[in-house]
Amino acid sequence: MSIDRRAMLGLGVLGVTAAATGAVVLLRDRPEMRGLLGDAVNLRGFAGGEKMAFLTNPKTIDALKHAGFILKVDRAGSVEQVRDPAFLGQKPDFLWPSSSPLVELAKQNAKVLKDQVIFNSPIVIYSWAPIADGLVRAGLATRAGSHYFVDTGALVEAVLGGKSWKDLGQPDLYGRVRLIATDPNKSNSGFMFAGLAADVLVGGVADDRSIDGVMPRIVDLFRGMGFKSDSSGAVFDDFIAGGPGAQPLVVGYENQLVEWILADPERWKRVEAAPGGAKPVTLYPRPTAYSAHPLIALSAPAVPLIPALTSKALQEIGWRDHGFRGPLGTVGALTNPLIQGRMPAQIEAVAPMPDIGVMLKILKALAG
Repeated sequence: MSIDRRAMLGLGVLGVTAAATGAVVLLRDRPEMRGLLGDAVNLRGFAGGEKMAFLTNPKTIDALKHAGFILKVDRAGSVEQVRDPAFLGQKPDFLWPSSSPLVELAKQNAKVLKDQVIFNSPIVIYSWAPIADGLVRAGLATRAGSHYFVDTGALVEAVLGGKSWKDLGQPDLYGRVRLIATDPNKSNSGFMFAGLAADVLVGGVADDRSIDGVMPRIVDLFRGMGFKSDSSGAVFDDFIAGGPGAQPLVVGYENQLVEWILADPERWKRVEAAPGGAKPVTLYPRPTAYSAHPLIALSAPAVPLIPALTSKALQEIGWRDHGFRGPLGTVGALTNPLIQGRMPAQIEAVAPMPDIGVMLKILKALAG
């Protein structure tokens, strides 16, 4: 018995339709294909200021749109966004702070569906070539090509001990050695540096038993900084604008100077060619702390944003244009000649952060 040709055609069309539907469903499960189907998801969230240039980069926007995401991101301090009801009460789809310990704090204050480190950037100290060379002469730092390594414990003790700039090989600067960080209760770079200072002051990883003995010194260290900004990006901008006299030593992220150099290559060439040698340089503390940048998904539509941001395309933009290391702390495969050799391939002297309970104790003391 033969099948009617019309019925055969109907079965064929049905089969093609079913296959096409199946293909669309399958492709929608792949974030890199979602944008091609015109199926973009609008997400809203908060991110630390150091990532805003990456998020507003047209290349990033296009790559995310290709992956099916349109983001509306507001800047917020990393500590604030994971615990302040003023931010969490807005029901964001995601948070993007700058420290893995802050994930634990986020879990205490919101329902976290998934989290994963997207970028890494070690905590560094920014200074100026003449000041860094003075630290070398004083025995606190060593030079390695275009960057420096500084003894974290010795520098913290110099600040707490009221050493003058003259004592540290820089007679042209006025007064005592001053180190500037962000407000640890609002911004992650200050938060991380507080944990790092606690570690070097106790001679190991600060815990509940050892932290009380050094807490007054941590408070003195941050009190001596004077006004503390709530944004790592703002601190770096002030550092660049203020120059050696106003901003001799500031705590920041490794990627910030890299990003500034890459943003305007001609400007950087002029800085390098200028007489006097007052150009910004990076001091790598030994030990330092690794600032991981975990994406925290608070809504189901934000969960696929994690594989999109860890895709090869977005990771290359993060490294090539903004100096962010990948999730494992490695540098990218391709490096702009302007920053070639400006950063060590691996960060070897890394101190573990105290656990979140100890950090909350520190934050409480610093808030007081």
